[in-house]
Amino acid sequence: MKKPHLKIAVIGGGSSYTPELIEGFIKRYEELPVKDLYLVDIEEGREKLEIVGNLAKRMLEKANVPIQVHLTFDRREAIKDADFVTTQLRVGLLEARGRDERIPLKYNCIGQETTGAGGFAKGLRTIPVILDICKDMEELAPNAFLVNFTNPAGMVTEAVLKYSKIRTIGLCNLPIETKMQIAGLMDVDVSKIDIEMVGINHLNWTTKIFVDGEDRTDEILFQASGESKFTMTNIPGFAWSQEFIQSLGSLPCGYHRYYYMKEKMLKKQLEEIETKGSRAEIVKQVEHELFELYKDPDLAIKPKQLELRGGAFYSEAALNLISSIYNNKKDVQIVNVQNNGTIPSLPNDASIEVNCVISSDGAKPVQITTPMNAKIRGLLQVVKAYEELAVEAAVKGDYHAALQALTIHPLVGSVDIAKPLLDDILAENKQYLPQF
Repeated sequence: MKKPHLKIAVIGGGSSYTPELIEGFIKRYEELPVKDLYLVDIEEGREKLEIVGNLAKRMLEKANVPIQVHLTFDRREAIKDADFVTTQLRVGLLEARGRDERIPLKYNCIGQETTGAGGFAKGLRTIPVILDICKDMEELAPNAFLVNFTNPAGMVTEAVLKYSKIRTIGLCNLPIETKMQIAGLMDVDVSKIDIEMVGINHLNWTTKIFVDGEDRTDEILFQASGESKFTMTNIPGFAWSQEFIQSLGSLPCGYHRYYYMKEKMLKKQLEEIETKGSRAEIVKQVEHELFELYKDPDLAIKPKQLELRGGAFYSEAALNLISSIYNNKKDVQIVNVQNNGTIPSLPNDASIEVNCVISSDGAKPVQITTPMNAKIRGLLQVVKAYEELAVEAAVKGDYHAALQALTIHPLVGSVDIAKPLLDDILAENKQYLPQF
């Protein structure tokens, strides 16, 4: 039987993304009766938590939605008896992200916060913290769902699935943003678009595209070539060539540019780091401006400028998922779950990102209709092997697993680079990596 009122804990509640989430709770209050919303952060984030928390309260008051917002630094208090726990945290804050982006560039490797050596460093810092949260949940809210939005989302989800008893689903706004982009290309409402997506987080391929129930995959792939719109806010929108898209037979995600256009993307990063600074520095400025807006006592809605932060449709994805679980909707969403044979060429205990039926039991993968050919399988297996090793390194503090992970990653690919790069990452992140 459904509970009449819900308690939700948001770990990383002082994030600039939080107003997105509040807007989503407001829109869905009739179907998602949240009574208590706990926004949790660490002491270093006190000022931001108070600013965001006060904005959240004003938004709810303006909308006349009776959700009680609690601001706390006591994670256990927030988690106790929660129905859902969401994570949107950044271990080491934006300063650590800046290092993740700059250190690989010293070795002529792409520096990105979720992909390659930068994503690797973020995973090492983040996974132990998420597993600590899971320990609290096992004790204080064993039946709750963990909805993880923290990057690298696929690796975090895999770590929780392997090393915790908590029910977890990994979430990314990329799938819903892809649907929005396709809808824009076809000039139809997004409700008319259905897609099949296959892969892992930030390395997924859209293999089928339906518009109002009709398979329009080939036509849309043809139109998508030459388009620069199929990317994310933080990824340069270099257009795909028509020949490449036709030979691939599916729509790559924005992050594929780091693999399929490696030299061009590296050159772009090296240029931008000299002229604009790192993405972390740009985001820091955007966040500063956002929090100045959030301070305004007359502001009681999510400001439009939040879209510049790169989290477009975050609340749409997060609240769609939570509502579908609570209401047992049995609709289809694209999320991160355990493989269990869905992609036969990957380990059963791997985290994958695919279409799933969402019910009160969680997420169950839908059978994939497109054969997993070598064009997708080759790159997918290599990057998944890297993720397996990186998760092992993060959990166990295993230097050798870390070295092998970086060595086989396509954006590093050489032990002569991987070893000094790894040593640099470990030294620069020492305070966040007690497992090593």
